[in-house]
Amino acid sequence: MNTKTNSEYMKAEAYALIGAAFEVYNEQGHGLSEEIYQESLEIELSIREIDFQPKQELTTYYKGRALKKKYIPDLMTHDQMIVELKALSELNGDHEAQVLNYMKITKQPIGYLLNFGKPDGVQWKRLIQSEFLK
Repeated sequence: MNTKTNSEYMKAEAYALIGAAFEVYNEQGHGLSEEIYQESLEIELSIREIDFQPKQELTTYYKGRALKKKYIPDLMTHDQMIVELKALSELNGDHEAQVLNYMKITKQPIGYLLNFGKPDGVQWKRLIQSEFLK
């Protein structure tokens, strides 16, 4: 059984991810396309030797049968954290729902929403699905 609280779960890995995101922001600034931040963050994660998988297609199922609808989150890091990137003036509930959906499909406990579109730094949100904590 996991004895760590939700806020402590994967704390070091979270700091590593957020640190990499801030480094990308410091280098690139705001106002670029999401694809630029995606590629830049992939490079930064590689430099920092942080394990990640970009753009993995997720299959959803109904009664054991694969559905045609596929989902593709931007990144998965540390084999347990779903990461979705945005380059918007503001995040909203739809963006959180997108990450929660990916987390449910993959049964991953931690999700991060990273927004590079604000002029005052990276906006980020940590989402937790307690039922999937290992």
